[in-house]
Amino acid sequence: MQGNLSKSVIFIITLFLLLAGAFLALAWGSVPIPWSRLPVILFNPGPEEGTLQLILVQLRLPRIVLSMLVGFSLGVAGCVFQGLLRNPMADPYLVGISAGAGVGALMAMVLGWQFQVLGLGAGPFLAFAGGLGTVLFVYRLARVGGKVPVTSFLLAGVAVGFLLNAVMSVLMVAMGRDLHRVLYWLLGSFSGRGWTQVQLIIPYFIIGLIILVTQARNLNLLVLGEEAALHLGVNVEKSKRLLIAGATLLTASAVAVSGLVGFVGLIIPHIMRILAGPDHRVLLPLSGLGGALFLLWGDTMARSLMPPVELPVGVITALAGGPYFLYLLRRYRETYFGGG
Repeated sequence: MQGNLSKSVIFIITLFLLLAGAFLALAWGSVPIPWSRLPVILFNPGPEEGTLQLILVQLRLPRIVLSMLVGFSLGVAGCVFQGLLRNPMADPYLVGISAGAGVGALMAMVLGWQFQVLGLGAGPFLAFAGGLGTVLFVYRLARVGGKVPVTSFLLAGVAVGFLLNAVMSVLMVAMGRDLHRVLYWLLGSFSGRGWTQVQLIIPYFIIGLIILVTQARNLNLLVLGEEAALHLGVNVEKSKRLLIAGATLLTASAVAVSGLVGFVGLIIPHIMRILAGPDHRVLLPLSGLGGALFLLWGDTMARSLMPPVELPVGVITALAGGPYFLYLLRRYRETYFGGG
């Protein structure tokens, strides 16, 4: 009873902080707006407040919603990969999703392609396709006798990721003068994003989340080991395929609309696991809420710290996540790297 109560309290606190953070983020920015005036400006603006309403509704509000959706997606995906790979230092980009998405987006930039597919421009569409295609390739590469061992999947993802990073380096050199635009995308940003990107990510967000929530119990059993899960009635290979597909769908759609935002899927699930325990039926939504809160504040700081200059949000997440990753590396080095 106490455990359930504590998990409920953690959930309520995280949700409250997220909603409060969204409200505060509306007021912060290069054009500060008093918090007390937000309801009036949003719902009943005067003639002199039309510009402020435009800033709130067309600029800040979609960025806030999008940052929460992307953070939620990366937090849940990170939680799944950490559980599936049984490694607290795993994250959505470990199996090559980021590298594949980066190659796709850079190809669109280098070749100057301009087209629309399912409402996605050339860059976001090829980023989405590159991330999905990379994971499909890694999955087939790791397949042994009709099964996909977790270790093989992880190693194949790392190897393919290295190869694609080399391809990205070549494409970046080919960009020449536009290299700054490439670097800005690789660091992740919500600058210039609006309701169009929110509408684009929502279908993939819903589908991916439904897949993962329905597999939460099986993920709990897979953490015990594939043999144990098989004896407990889990269709191991089917569950792994669904978990990988759902997590990849969330990650690829997030990358397509925001670029590469690191560390969200690494540190948030680990923190939530410490607070709420290992039950993925609770851990998945908590990791999503925590990821949404983390990226919401990251983007708010990115657009508020150095006005009128806007920092890439990936810089903020790296500054917060880098030290925590070093802590994890030191804590788990004996378990995963043999000590030293």
